[in-house]
Amino acid sequence: MSNWYVADAMNVSPRFGRIAGLVVALGAALFASRAEAVGTRVFTLDSLDDLRGGNLAGVSVDSSGRVRAGLSYGSMRIADAASVWSSVLLSDGSVLLGTGSEGKVFRVKDGAVSLVASTGELGVSSLVIAWNGDILAGTFPNGRIYKIDPAGKGDKPALFAAFPGVEHVWALAYDEKGSALYAATGPDGKLFRVNSLGAAELYFDSDEPHLVSLALGDGGVVYAGSSGKALLYKLSAPGRASVLHDFDADDVKAIAVAPPARGGAIWAIANKYGEAPAPAKRAKSSAPSPQPTKPSHPGKGELVRIGSDGVVETMLDDDETHFVSLGLGDDGAPFVGTGAEGRVYTVDDDHVVRLVADTDERQVGVLVMAGSHRFMATTDPAVLHEVTGTGGPDAIWTSKVLDAGLRATFGQLRFRADGAVELSTRSGNAAAPDASWSAWSRDVEAAADVTSPPGRFLQVRARFRRDPAAVLHDVSIAFVTDNARAIVTSIDATPKGQTRAPTKPGIGPSGGPFAKPNPTIKLSWKVENPDQDELRYRLTYRPEGAAAWRPLLKPSEKLTRTEYEWETSDLPEGVYRVRVEASDELANPPDRSRSHALESRAILVDATPPVFRSLVLDGRRLRGEVVDGLGPIARVEVTVAGTDEWRPLAPIDGIFDEATEIFDADISSIAPPGAAIVAVRAYDAAGNAVTRDVAAR
Repeated sequence: MSNWYVADAMNVSPRFGRIAGLVVALGAALFASRAEAVGTRVFTLDSLDDLRGGNLAGVSVDSSGRVRAGLSYGSMRIADAASVWSSVLLSDGSVLLGTGSEGKVFRVKDGAVSLVASTGELGVSSLVIAWNGDILAGTFPNGRIYKIDPAGKGDKPALFAAFPGVEHVWALAYDEKGSALYAATGPDGKLFRVNSLGAAELYFDSDEPHLVSLALGDGGVVYAGSSGKALLYKLSAPGRASVLHDFDADDVKAIAVAPPARGGAIWAIANKYGEAPAPAKRAKSSAPSPQPTKPSHPGKGELVRIGSDGVVETMLDDDETHFVSLGLGDDGAPFVGTGAEGRVYTVDDDHVVRLVADTDERQVGVLVMAGSHRFMATTDPAVLHEVTGTGGPDAIWTSKVLDAGLRATFGQLRFRADGAVELSTRSGNAAAPDASWSAWSRDVEAAADVTSPPGRFLQVRARFRRDPAAVLHDVSIAFVTDNARAIVTSIDATPKGQTRAPTKPGIGPSGGPFAKPNPTIKLSWKVENPDQDELRYRLTYRPEGAAAWRPLLKPSEKLTRTEYEWETSDLPEGVYRVRVEASDELANPPDRSRSHALESRAILVDATPPVFRSLVLDGRRLRGEVVDGLGPIARVEVTVAGTDEWRPLAPIDGIFDEATEIFDADISSIAPPGAAIVAVRAYDAAGNAVTRDVAAR
């Protein structure tokens, strides 16, 4: 195989939602100076979209196309729950998880899962630790706050607070300095302040249907996000609210505030679902779900940062999925969990986006990325992933399945890396890897020929076990597919300028104006080209009944389009056929090139109009005979001079299907009594027409 490769170069935008990922290069890479390169194609993987499509185990991929060690984490299945909506970390290292399974709260400690409370509600949307270590759970749809016993056995917990007219408690935040609990609610978009006895006072009454997210800042500042117009509020005192940012979205899903030592930035994620906004207040149907259950469209997510100077900057956006969870690392870096494909992203100040975790679940509902105990909780199914570190011997990147379109022979695997990275490949003919695929090839640390057998599909694997700090920048694999013959499937021939389309395939329209005759025939054809080779077309023609085909093109003319205008004015009138041959010689050596030809239907070349052998008007009885040299006659019609309204006549046998047609018609309904000039017009199949006048008395 040749030892060269071709990689298309594209600019990579730092904005994740607009990253232009390089697609699998299926176009022919042709170089006149390298004859052996004819027909060679290249898979090129060097962008986030390309590199994230497979399986990431303990590795991360960023928007600059770099693969490196990422988060390593374990998996603990919460068997009795399908979704996780909230969590809290206890001082003993155990984790409480609030779920959407009958509003249950589970405890995970030392690899064991236990049920501690069953609220009987639809879901536990928020968990916080408040006064004296009390664990409080906000629920919906009855708008209650319960006190959770972490040592409970699954019984219904004690009610701590309820709010008149409130149906949903979406978020809780505890202000330790102010010794107050804040509760964001719906469907009236109210924020309550609750004391240690469970007594509540209205802190802020918004104009939104729901307040769904909360965070606390310095000096008792409260940040609240709404569902409806997606407003981010800043509250400095009871009833004193200002809009910090108005998102072009449907909700502000989560808010996080970095500590002053980390710049004190305010982070928020917002989503636009493409559905109608929430109904007016008090409409029970307006309740948003904190974790949408398999939405018909995953929506669009946006992450913004608001600096201490008040400047709002979009750091991350994604048009393919909404964002569900938000957490800050010890260094103040944001982490975002997605609502589709269960992924976790982070972004730095330079807008370089990194995919740091790709779970097997649908969405990441909880993210805790700071402190000594970091974890992610996911939905569909409910799983707790405790983050154990970065990288490790099991850090493996596996590419998406690369499709050559046809069975391919693979050439050289090339890649760029900093440090020691081990790459291997496997191949097969099933779209999803299975037992029919080849085993993984031996690992290589430099460019080498692919030893996997020929197949339509290929995967690449990279391991970082020898050098946890290694970085893989890009991967490319040259390949040549079996040369599949291009097949001409249909040929169409219509006079240039003709616009009247058949009412059904193969059936022409009835009535309406005839297209004007045009000696230029527009030829067009369709081709199936399985391996996408560049094709060359040769056109020949012959009169009906003749054996020899004559060239339509000049010897030096190279036709690569699937259409051609054929000038027929110099041809004798008659019926012709055209043959279109498709050849892939431009993309393959002579011993590998293949061709296929198809013959068109009959094409009529006729520039002479019909003639009337006879035309007589006896009273209001019109009789005549019209003849065409090639035929058939296609239409006969009549009008009275001055009306410009042509009416069709039928031949005596009822069908226009011969070169000679006779008609005999009573036209009294067309020509009223009195003197008049009657015009009769006849068309042949090519649209040529003749008109004769007769006098009516």
